[in-house]
Amino acid sequence: MRFIRVDELEIKPCTGCISCVVGMTTGRGKGGCPIKDDFYILDEALMACDAVIVGSPAYVLSPTGRFKIVCDRIGPSHDITFRKAAFEEGLGAGKDREKLPDERSFKKRVGGLISVGGAMTKNWLSFMLPTMYEFTMSMGIDVIDMHEYHGAMACEHVLGNGVQIERMRKMGKNIAAALAAGSEEERTAWRGEEEGICPVCHCNMLTVSKDSTAVECPVCGISGTPAWVNGRMNVHFSQEEQNRSRLRWNGKLEHSTEIKTRAVGPGQIQDLKELLEPYKGYGE
Repeated sequence: MRFIRVDELEIKPCTGCISCVVGMTTGRGKGGCPIKDDFYILDEALMACDAVIVGSPAYVLSPTGRFKIVCDRIGPSHDITFRKAAFEEGLGAGKDREKLPDERSFKKRVGGLISVGGAMTKNWLSFMLPTMYEFTMSMGIDVIDMHEYHGAMACEHVLGNGVQIERMRKMGKNIAAALAAGSEEERTAWRGEEEGICPVCHCNMLTVSKDSTAVECPVCGISGTPAWVNGRMNVHFSQEEQNRSRLRWNGKLEHSTEIKTRAVGPGQIQDLKELLEPYKGYGE
């Protein structure tokens, strides 16, 4: 077991150069990042692990900026659909495995999410857990438990809060049970204390469609039909929609295929240099 405090590492923001994805899709790279910093420490820990529990305090309703920086660096560079395609195509072309995306990327992993907020009301952590899925999404880590600890400022230290400490013990046991599971269904079974309205990510956040006829889970990107049953809201997400959740292979494949087939490279706009000319020095 290993504990990593990211605040003690130097991890720089992603620059959006997309060399990680371009390298994989063109067969010239393995998904590496050109930025030189301490990210390799976290990367190796993720590649080696079978399970991960990630936590963040709430800063203005959502995880910290440093947490988001880490998620951005994991982002498309670790997307298992990009990596799997690059790996299989490379093997087919007779390339050395050492020059292909890390084979450990495809290992099954489980995860847990912990959000911590000082505010006494839970809705001051409203964007925490949905945003924290960014950490696990690209690698296809199956989140089997998550917990929101609000009102933390009412206690000097979490060690003085027996209820929260016991809940963390329970999360550890849930992770261990998932790792020891004898079937894929048991391994990925939800073990959290709150089911949530979405049957895939188990979050309660919803967005309303433009025509107000449907709702969408913003984490999974899937559409559902709302209804009131015995005075309570219920949302039906079809099995087809659940299968295309961006937390699952089909949803991630849908996204990577879209990028591969519709994204364009440089040189598409022939007069770009002339179009940029009026904007040179703007705002200086």
